[in-house]
Amino acid sequence: MVITHHGGQSFKVSFGDTTLAFDPTSKKSKIFDAVKFGADVALISMNHPDFNGVAEVTYGDKKPFAVAGPGEYEVGDVTVRGYGVETVYDKEKHYNTIYQVMLEHMNLVFLGALSDPAIDPKILAELGDIDVLFVPVGGGDVIDVPAASKLATKLEAKVVIPMHYDKKALEAFLKEEGSNNAKPQDKLTLKRKDLATLSGEIVVLKD
Repeated sequence: MVITHHGGQSFKVSFGDTTLAFDPTSKKSKIFDAVKFGADVALISMNHPDFNGVAEVTYGDKKPFAVAGPGEYEVGDVTVRGYGVETVYDKEKHYNTIYQVMLEHMNLVFLGALSDPAIDPKILAELGDIDVLFVPVGGGDVIDVPAASKLATKLEAKVVIPMHYDKKALEAFLKEEGSNNAKPQDKLTLKRKDLATLSGEIVVLKD
């Protein structure tokens, strides 16, 4: 599995011939650059231009199956569960979907544009042992650094990937986590066996 960051909350996850897009940025976004790659599955945490660019990942011979809300989904070898939580973004009330994705025997949890770290205990219980956690850290419309750090610790993920941040917020998060020397990587390549020795590993991916 190979994970790359495409700005904001947008990530590309590739395994074999399959590509997932988490929160691909639309051309209509005012703060993030639009993405441009093909995906088989697009997971949209919120119906907002910053996160809903399904058209931008409809590219070449790829026409993604769009997952845009709570529920259970199976697309090929990918199993997805979505959990809806209320949030506030861009000064408006929205529903944000937390996604749990199982692929290659790994459990990925994508928190989306979460504005409140107090996640329903019933949802937390469903998430299980998390291998890779995508957590917003930028403050403002999403949870801030202290809340993000506490939540990452609570969820006990083996790998934590920060998202939705500016330079100041990222530096503060790394300092909070004691990982202020974390050098941004172009990509993260993971196999199930790689996770055996990891616990709370912070991985920063270049935009």
